Amino acid sequence: MTDQAPIPLRPSPAHMQVAFHRTELGPIMSLYGQMVAAGEWRDYGISCLKDLAVFSVFKRTAENPLYRIEKRPKLRSKQGQYSVVGMDGQILKRGNDLRVVLRVLERKLIRAVD
Repeated sequence: MTDQAPIPLRPSPAHMQVAFHRTELGPIMSLYGQMVAAGEWRDYGISCLKDLAVFSVFKRTAENPLYRIEKRPKLRSKQGQYSVVGMDGQILKRGNDLRVVLRVLERKLIRAVD
């Protein structure tokens, strides 16, 4: 028999990743569906990293993302843990309420009808 280290019941802090919770993905996917229906967005990608989770939105798959919806829990008590970042890296909106932060993208759906 070989001596093996016991399997930890909880992941160690070194293996922890930030991810979007189901309640956070609901409003994001709802907005995504509206934008796909409007023909504005076509693809998305989700990245779960050590310090942040990113939901990237693409017009075409091979391009850079049009927008990134980021979750940074360490900024919860400062500027807010959610932010919407534009293609050029400019932060368009930041805050602790995800629905309020996503409104900056919902405005893109509102257009004047001729």
